Amino acid sequence: MQRITSREHPYVKHLAKLQKSAQSRRQSNSTVLDGIHLIQSYLSTATDLTAPKSIIISDSGQKNSDILSLVNLYKRFPETRIYCVSDSVFEKISPVKTPTGILACITIPALTDQPKISAAESTRCILLESIQDPGNLGTIIRTATAADIPDIFLSEDCTDAWSPKTLRAAMGAHFFTAIHANCNLIEIADNFHGQVLATSPDGSQTLYQSNLNGPTAFVFGNEGAGLSERLQQAADKIIAIPMPGKTESLNAAAAVAVCLFEMVRQQQSKHPKDT
Repeated sequence: MQRITSREHPYVKHLAKLQKSAQSRRQSNSTVLDGIHLIQSYLSTATDLTAPKSIIISDSGQKNSDILSLVNLYKRFPETRIYCVSDSVFEKISPVKTPTGILACITIPALTDQPKISAAESTRCILLESIQDPGNLGTIIRTATAADIPDIFLSEDCTDAWSPKTLRAAMGAHFFTAIHANCNLIEIADNFHGQVLATSPDGSQTLYQSNLNGPTAFVFGNEGAGLSERLQQAADKIIAIPMPGKTESLNAAAAVAVCLFEMVRQQQSKHPKDT
């Protein structure tokens, strides 16, 4: 275990940049996980080929038995370097006001297939256009994973899926679904072999009038501007979420949850589990 006590150490500066800069994350293909839960989620899916680059523990973290137990699990990864840092150093690299005591630097998971090929083979997916809020995106990823959505396609101008805020909001869901970034959503919609549904208050039918039992791709747009006209035209149908109240629209993450779990409800009703 290597000890670092200087806030000016090169590796400390590297980790601090990863927390703050999407460009640094892209250039190094790395991101930082904060806290026991996120790291445990990653560990549950990691292999020797995807071992963490490093584990960083604060002096305070070394007094936490759960953190020490987690560090012991990483002994199965000989390539993972473990650093012990002072609390002052940890505060510089932690993305939260109240540091958890443990961080992990990982390689951002790579996808071996092309997005349009994945879309053609998928039976359920979501397409996200210009989502800007990291908390919204993280919540959407968490919701999609809970609804067993295997593929999430992000437009080029979506916020970074691997930022600290997005990772925290998703609560480990990143590692249980395929996240395709910088996608041409028009091309993805054209290659999907099922129905492509976009949501709008002016939809020709409601969500609850729609048959969601077959292969379905949902398309969701920017928090303020909604979907672009081009992507609306690429959809097979525009549907509306009934809103009997006085608000004009739903939060993007809320709209995703309503649509995906209506699909879950319909599919489970069609194939009820034994009780």
